[in-house]
Amino acid sequence: MAAVSETPRIISIGELLWDILPSGPRLGGTATNFAAFSARLGNRAALASSLGDDEYGKATLPLLEKADLDLSLLQQSDRPTGTVDVTFSAERQPVYIIHTEVAWDYIRLTDEIVKAARGADAVCFGTLAQRHEVSRSTIRGLVEATSPGCVRVFDVNLRMPFCTSETLVWSLSHATIVKCSDEELPQVFALLDRPAPASTRDAAQTLLQCFPACLLVALSLGAHGCLIASRDAAVTHPGFPIKLVDTVGAGDAFTAGLTHSYLRGASLAQMAEVGNLCGSFVASLPEATPQLPPGFLERIEQVLGER
Repeated sequence: MAAVSETPRIISIGELLWDILPSGPRLGGTATNFAAFSARLGNRAALASSLGDDEYGKATLPLLEKADLDLSLLQQSDRPTGTVDVTFSAERQPVYIIHTEVAWDYIRLTDEIVKAARGADAVCFGTLAQRHEVSRSTIRGLVEATSPGCVRVFDVNLRMPFCTSETLVWSLSHATIVKCSDEELPQVFALLDRPAPASTRDAAQTLLQCFPACLLVALSLGAHGCLIASRDAAVTHPGFPIKLVDTVGAGDAFTAGLTHSYLRGASLAQMAEVGNLCGSFVASLPEATPQLPPGFLERIEQVLGER
C-alpha cells in the first residue's frame, strides 16, 4: 500500500471503561487504549465512545486530554460509565468480569461520526462493543461510511459470551487488517463453523482466503512475539524479552503500533517489530497507555526508516 502523506487520521470506536484492578481503578477498554496509544505515537486519533455523568466519567476526561486525543466524538450517556473487574491468574494473565448496560453499549450514530468516518485514514473496531444493538448499529454505520481507501482494523478481542457468529463474520468481511491472538483462534474458527487449522500460519492464510477484503492478518503470540501474513508472504517476530508486569493493554498497543506502521507503508517485518516493541513496552509497565519516552519514539522511527 502507499504511505499516507500527512499525519494519519484514525478513529477508534468502542468501549471506554475503567478496569477495577487489585491495585485500584485504571482507565481502559480496547478502543480507548488503542486510541490513546495511537495518539501518543503521533497520529491524529479520535475516540468514538460514551461515558456516564458519574465519578468515573468525570475522572476520564482529564486523562484522555493528556493523551492529546480528539474527543469530539465522545458522547455522554445517562447510563453508568463502563467498569470491568480484573483479577490475574498465576501466569499473570487477566481475568475479566465485564459489566453490562453501560454507557459504551449506547454509542449513537451521529452526523459528526459519519462525517469523521468519511475523512478517516483508518478506523479500528472490535466485537465486544457490538454486544448491544445500539453500539453495534453505530459501529457498522461508521465502518460503512468510510472511504474505499480507509484501512479498517478489526481487533477480534473475543470476550465470550459477547460475540456471535454473525458479528464475527460481518466484522471479518469488512476488515482490511485482522488482529487476533493465538489463544482466540480456536474460538474464532468454532464461531465460523470451520475446523481450526494446524498452525498459526495456516490459520492466517485461511482467514485471508475466506475474507477477500482482508489484506493482512496479524496474530499475536504472547511471549513468543507475532506472525503477520499477507496473501503473498508471512513473517514471524520472536518478541522482546521483558520483565512482565501485566498484559492489560499490551495487545491494544501492539495493534496501535501495527496500524501506525501500516499507514506509513512499512514492510511485514517492520510492522511485526514495531507492533512487538509497543506491546512489550506496555506489558513491562503497570499502565495501559503510558507516556512514550523520546528514545522509544526514536527507535520506532529508526525501524520504519530502514528500507
